[in-house]
Amino acid sequence: MESGPAIFAGTVFALFGAGLLTWTAVRLRHGEPVAHGVSPVASAAIASCASVIALVVGTWCFTRL
Repeated sequence: MESGPAIFAGTVFALFGAGLLTWTAVRLRHGEPVAHGVSPVASAAIASCASVIALVVGTWCFTRL
């Protein structure tokens, strides 16, 4: 990967993953639903998995520099 696109993609994935993980944690801490109309456990698990995957992809992009 070229360094410019790798830095951009890594930053986008890392910011998205961190933001989603923070948002999910705050919603759970306040006892609010993560997604309306879905099981609270399932929505929290899916959001957490998506955020961890985004963080892993962002890290992978940064290792390709």
